[in-house]
Amino acid sequence: MRRKKAVIVGIVTAALLIGGAAFGLDALDKAYPPPLEAARQRSFEVLDRDGKLLRAFATPDGRWRLRTTAGEVDPQFLRMLVAYEDQRFYDHHGVDPWALLRSAWQLASNGRIVSGASTLSMQVARLIEPRADRSFSAKLLQAARALQIERRLNKAEILDLYLNIAPYGGNLEGVRAASLAWFGKEPTRLDTAQAALLVALPQLPEKRRPDRFPDAAKQARERVLQRLAVERVVGEGEAERASTAAVPLNRQDLPAFAPHMAVAARARYPNAANVRSTLNLTIQRELEAVARHAAEKIGDKVSVAIVMADAQTGDILAEVGSADYLDTARRGFVEMSRAIRSPGSTLKPFIYGLAFEDGLVGQETIIEDRPADFSGYRPRNFDMHYQGDVSVRQALQLSLNVPAVKLLDAVSPAALMVRFRRAGVKLVLPANEAPGLAIALGGAGISLVDLVQLYAGLAGGGEPVRLGDGIRSSPERMEGDRLFSDAAIWNISDTLSGVLPPLGMKQRGIAYKTGTSYGYRDAWSVGYDGRHVIGVWVGRADNGSVPGIAGYATAAPILFDAFAKSGVAITPMPAAPSGVARLSVADLPANQRRFTTTASGLLSASRRESAPRIVYPPEGARVELSSQSGISPLVLKLQGGRAPFRWLANGRPLPDPSHRRNSEWRPEGQGFSTLTVIDADGRASSVRVFVE
Repeated sequence: MRRKKAVIVGIVTAALLIGGAAFGLDALDKAYPPPLEAARQRSFEVLDRDGKLLRAFATPDGRWRLRTTAGEVDPQFLRMLVAYEDQRFYDHHGVDPWALLRSAWQLASNGRIVSGASTLSMQVARLIEPRADRSFSAKLLQAARALQIERRLNKAEILDLYLNIAPYGGNLEGVRAASLAWFGKEPTRLDTAQAALLVALPQLPEKRRPDRFPDAAKQARERVLQRLAVERVVGEGEAERASTAAVPLNRQDLPAFAPHMAVAARARYPNAANVRSTLNLTIQRELEAVARHAAEKIGDKVSVAIVMADAQTGDILAEVGSADYLDTARRGFVEMSRAIRSPGSTLKPFIYGLAFEDGLVGQETIIEDRPADFSGYRPRNFDMHYQGDVSVRQALQLSLNVPAVKLLDAVSPAALMVRFRRAGVKLVLPANEAPGLAIALGGAGISLVDLVQLYAGLAGGGEPVRLGDGIRSSPERMEGDRLFSDAAIWNISDTLSGVLPPLGMKQRGIAYKTGTSYGYRDAWSVGYDGRHVIGVWVGRADNGSVPGIAGYATAAPILFDAFAKSGVAITPMPAAPSGVARLSVADLPANQRRFTTTASGLLSASRRESAPRIVYPPEGARVELSSQSGISPLVLKLQGGRAPFRWLANGRPLPDPSHRRNSEWRPEGQGFSTLTVIDADGRASSVRVFVE
């Protein structure tokens, strides 16, 4: 009876002791948890539109620790890692008793440590809480921490943690940073030799760095390949083949593309783990190389900026802010793709677009290129020569200055600014100055990004789109009116498509325009196909002169090279709209056969005061003309001007000129229409209305 009672007391006491110990250990576990949060700190990453790494930033303590998971790593590497480091990883709970017994037996038999007993969980514990000594007490703490880690994380999470924090020499941590630095590629596909080296490095990362100790690195790799468990994973023949491969002798730079955008993204989202941009890594890499090589060829202190955008979505696919971000002589840290500079002649196509839309000219309309005086403003051509009578098509293709100023004078700078606002772009004008004729030759400021946005309206068939910033913000379609009519867009694109490519370059099926600012400070070239736009700027970031640079000779070759190197297939231009074609001079309406102004270039003040003005319908009016019997005619009224008057609807002349100031027009259907009247002196007035 006493014995039975004693047994019961013993059992109860043991249970209490075990329970107390368990409670105590649980309390200790909660009171002193493993420092996992610090281990979860990763490098800030900027990704391209497909999730590929554009640029990473080191952690605050200067470590390259790129996030990855086992699913993003070569499966053979994972099998080799487990086979070499912890064969029973998926069976134990942080500590492998069989490995402990084996290590103890080998120590007793050989008098030295033959193999360790650390599991991957224990190695994670050592990495998140490093200790200088390798004493028994340190190992005991690692074992305790491993048990704690196993309570908190499952096996997949522990493996992911190891893959992210294992040291690989220098400030490299994690298999992804190591693979990029030693092999120049992501760890998704590794050959056997590469995988074996990455298994071997974390044990002694500094003494096995292949760039400093290649022999030690190779020997460590051989030990991995010769381990029987590893050999079973890769196969005997494969292990022998891998042993003959060379180890990398140099550490490669981690990806550092789109540096200006990446720095901006980090500043905007300081607490984010990563930011996915709209850029395309392949295009960005190629265009950065194009800019760098072009700048080196042109000369010292010269920078190059390139922007490529999708005119349908508004996404920026590549943005090169400078030729070399780290080149202080070129001031590469200055983001020239967003700097305000004089655009030279690159705005001329939009002047011609207004003239086409208003019906003032056709492509084959004759226009004079001779010296002219516009109230004291006397534009001259770039080469100081004049061509005499030329077609409007030739005038735009040759970028002649006098014809462009004449057309801007006719359509008015204010009307041009309205079209720019439709595209979401605002030119920077000199302080307290109204828009003037000098805009035609670059007398205003604009950034390369905004210039590409303007041309995206042409590539998009007249539908303006606001470009995104390349980071996270979504681009948007502009609400409201089109940039130009379909006919005007086609005439611009057809004309610019006929510009000869730069010397030595192949025709690429693009429309493009060049420009050079005053004093040889900026050279521009902007081109587009049926979907994509690329803009190029060349100059000095300090606004210094670069003698000899020009849009056609300097920037255009870079544009053509950028289109070729981008890898994007050329999208054909849209066909001409129904009823629109390039007519010969003889087939043009009489008022479009020659564009004329007064001999001095500007109309006299008295003539200007009596210029025609449409008083009905007013600009932006919505007129209801639909009825059961069809669409009723719209009465047109004007004031001023000199008869006869010719009316045009959407660029097409109405049947006969009229000496009356009232007329009628019957729309073909509902929607926006542009109405223009031209008087006998070639002066014009236009309004845009919506027919309901």
